[in-house]
Amino acid sequence: MINNPIIHRELLGMLRTKKAIMIQLFVVAVLASLVIFRWPSDAIADHSGKQAQQILQLFGYGLMVSLLLLAPVFPATSIVNEKRSGTLALLLNSPMSPWALFFGKLVGVAGFVIMLILLSTPAAAACMAMGGVNPWQMLSLYGVLLLLALQYATLGLLVSSYASTPDSALRMTYGLVLLLAVITLGPYQFFQGTVQGPLADLIIWVRCLSPLPAVMQIMGHGAIGSQGITSETNWVMQFSILASGITVVAAFWTASRFGSKIFDKSRSAGKVTDEQSANVQIYRRIMYLWFFDPQRRSGLIGPLTNPVRVKEFRTRKFGRAHWILRLFGVCFILSLGLILMTTMSTMNWGAQTLGGIVVLLQMALIVLVTPSLASGMICGEIETQSWQLLQMTPLSTFTIVKGKLTSAALTLIMMLTATMPAYATLYLIDNSLLTQIVNTLISLCLTAAMALLLTAAVSSMVSKTASATAISYTLLVGIFLLPMLIWLGLDAPFTGATVEKALIFSPLAGALKLIEMPQFAGYNLIPLNWYIQGAICVIAFFVMVIRTWKLSRPR
Repeated sequence: MINNPIIHRELLGMLRTKKAIMIQLFVVAVLASLVIFRWPSDAIADHSGKQAQQILQLFGYGLMVSLLLLAPVFPATSIVNEKRSGTLALLLNSPMSPWALFFGKLVGVAGFVIMLILLSTPAAAACMAMGGVNPWQMLSLYGVLLLLALQYATLGLLVSSYASTPDSALRMTYGLVLLLAVITLGPYQFFQGTVQGPLADLIIWVRCLSPLPAVMQIMGHGAIGSQGITSETNWVMQFSILASGITVVAAFWTASRFGSKIFDKSRSAGKVTDEQSANVQIYRRIMYLWFFDPQRRSGLIGPLTNPVRVKEFRTRKFGRAHWILRLFGVCFILSLGLILMTTMSTMNWGAQTLGGIVVLLQMALIVLVTPSLASGMICGEIETQSWQLLQMTPLSTFTIVKGKLTSAALTLIMMLTATMPAYATLYLIDNSLLTQIVNTLISLCLTAAMALLLTAAVSSMVSKTASATAISYTLLVGIFLLPMLIWLGLDAPFTGATVEKALIFSPLAGALKLIEMPQFAGYNLIPLNWYIQGAICVIAFFVMVIRTWKLSRPR
């Protein structure tokens, strides 16, 4: 495997890029700063080891978040780029076996992420030099993180083997990461202590799909989120079993696709509803409410309708009416599930806590959906060389950008609207929450606008849709979650004032404060949090305007 030419091409070629160097320097600088920030400045030794444990906690959570952001990027685009450039067919016709191809790809893309883990060892050694850190604790942390990197690398390669474009591969891979790392925590959080037997074991195993419980147990935070319920679960062991199993299954699945069938994509020709018999047309009009029939012939664009918006809806897969209805239905079902949990658990949880869960759902939708809608807004046209065609039309640049923005905004608004019944239920349970609910909705709208404009600004500054998608996800996750990482380090080592200053920059923390979730009720975040989001919106809007104006100039 050492002489595998794909490893040399993938890994060495990746390490020579400026992007890889910048990522390495950034990760090392962040982890080193966490250690330096808490390094003792006097000659007094901390024999209890509490200070070293505090540094280890920040170090461990920071490294885990870095891997969650960076691990999917390179695997998700590896195979699909080969397919689009035509080099995958050459590799399949080479003397290399499918497993040699797969291991070459895996080592090439996972090797970079593993190198980031290895670059963090000086900071880990500094934690151990302070005393109070068990070497077995450090080895367990690195073992979990290595499994995490391999799991997400194999999943990214599997998704890449099915995807047709790099940006769609990134969207699906980040969606899987969100599902495995965050959403799997929900069932345990809801049902712990209320179910027994096989169902209780099932929700524990579902929770173990996320790396967070395993890392929390290593850091000594295993009781957080347990609602006072004692658990003897070995989260590290169960995560290791599940992560290893998923890695092996994804590896065999991906390797089995290295053949001619990877290019096969059978697709039904379909039939236009307007050309079917009268009975078929009546049936489909009733079933699809006429407007949502995917096989109905589209009408002409009206004279007052923005043609770019119509073009975006008709050419984007999730912009078609039947797909929007399906996404709306999924979000509505999630909202109904939250309503059911609200009516069943209000006495145990409290309306504010359940409101916080609704906020988390909506923020997750914003982070997941917005880059998939807007990351290719400008750079997608430039990458496919259709921007020049749009400039040749009588449409102004303002009309083009407005059509693209409104098409993404309408889809995002519909998905968020589907989750609103949960707020109505909270109001019926406790009508004193009306002010908090209204303010939370204002914060939600401001957050959606910020995410959309920030993604659009990135799209106008980058030349490739895949790069814009990766950068947008990284920025949004960083803005939403990095301040929450500092909040997790409250008193270990950050003071309350430092945590409050960091939370001011997080839209998620601001919304949780407005809904008066107990853990955030004591922070003074509003209205400064709104001002910061508004400033980001204004800056992103002007960046997008300036960039699109430059792109529209004759060259």
